[in-house]
Amino acid sequence: MKTIQIYGSGCNNCTLTAELVAQVAQELDQQVTIEKVTSLEAIMEAGIMSTPGVMIDGEIKHTGSVPSVDLVRELLKQDVVA
Repeated sequence: MKTIQIYGSGCNNCTLTAELVAQVAQELDQQVTIEKVTSLEAIMEAGIMSTPGVMIDGEIKHTGSVPSVDLVRELLKQDVVA
């Protein structure tokens, strides 16, 4: 199971990103844990310079905008054992 952190202040784009990741994970029949990280200190410690940020299993995968459906699909398919 992948652990996904969505970094951001809780703004509309951050909320949309979390919802998009959850929808794509469901579409791909993947079980994921999604955590919303809103602490400015935690965002800075993670190295996120612009939000929303997406971290999957401890690795920053996307920052600065709501990712496309295709990008989220690609990111979630990485490292999946069939």
